[in-house]
Amino acid sequence: MNMLKVGDKVPEFSAKDQNGNTINLSDYKGKKLVVFFYPRANTPGCTAEACNLRDNYKDLQDAGYEILGVSADSEKKQANFKKKYDFPFPLLADEDHTVLEIFGVWGPKQFMGRKFDGIHRTTFLINGDGVVERVIEKVKTKDHAAQILE
Repeated sequence: MNMLKVGDKVPEFSAKDQNGNTINLSDYKGKKLVVFFYPRANTPGCTAEACNLRDNYKDLQDAGYEILGVSADSEKKQANFKKKYDFPFPLLADEDHTVLEIFGVWGPKQFMGRKFDGIHRTTFLINGDGVVERVIEKVKTKDHAAQILE
């Protein structure tokens, strides 16, 4: 796992969103971008995190941020998650782990003594030139927007 760090230029990527539309990093050129990675749609922590970003979406936009959520869920699961909670931002379905690997958030994890590969809940703040400005590894799911805006 080789996670992107502050100062790294994010390599160009493309992925499908919940509706099958192709989203490219270059679509956000000149804009500040929040890319948040979450383990699985519709699980308690991921729902709390995404809902917190939804509830604070205007504040995040006022601060100049666009938002992209990413997990390895299918387009259908992402579409259901987005619709169920009315998220105003796209959710990328990265089933082949392309974006997860680019950012370096797929790797060994441990839960209740069991070791497995999975998504490390991490958020990247990227400037308009595509450079990582901040990495949030200790995400507070219920207060994530405040972490981003601090």
